[in-house]
Amino acid sequence: MSKLFVSLSSGIAGLLFAGGVLAVDDYHVQPGDVLTISVWKEKDLQGDTLVRPDGGLSFPLAGDVSADGKTTQQITEALAEKLKRYIPDPVVTVAVKQIGGNRVYVLGKVNRPGEFMFSKPVDVMQALALAGGATPFAQVNDIRILRRDGGILKSLAFHYSDVERGKELAQNVLLLSGDTVVVP
Repeated sequence: MSKLFVSLSSGIAGLLFAGGVLAVDDYHVQPGDVLTISVWKEKDLQGDTLVRPDGGLSFPLAGDVSADGKTTQQITEALAEKLKRYIPDPVVTVAVKQIGGNRVYVLGKVNRPGEFMFSKPVDVMQALALAGGATPFAQVNDIRILRRDGGILKSLAFHYSDVERGKELAQNVLLLSGDTVVVP
């Protein structure tokens, strides 16, 4: 698994990874991710922090900070604001050390059903490819994407044949963390 780092030098923030640079706004932290947090010139305020299942993280002097769905820049700003009570003008750096929260699930009549981690956006066709494609007995025009939205489960239709022919491409949505692709 490649490591991601946040660079905050010269006011330009980005995620660096083996394949290149993404804007910080492109990655939103999820429960299960491991962040490396450091405060410049404060040796006791450096270390790795796991984002808890409730989406929060704990950091010395700052206490609990909400991280779920936020960018590393937003987490950096929240930590700096909380640390100002103890450290004048704190310089905080947040890096995504390990992605553990961005997962999609593909199940049903595919060659390799299971859980798949992703670090960049993945659409339905790409998720099916990760799962080794549909089996010969799959009903590819009845594929469903299950998504939780505010605690409510929604079902999105996906007709493989349309997308394969270059039609109705809007249904090839980008998957969100926790989405499940069901291939009957």
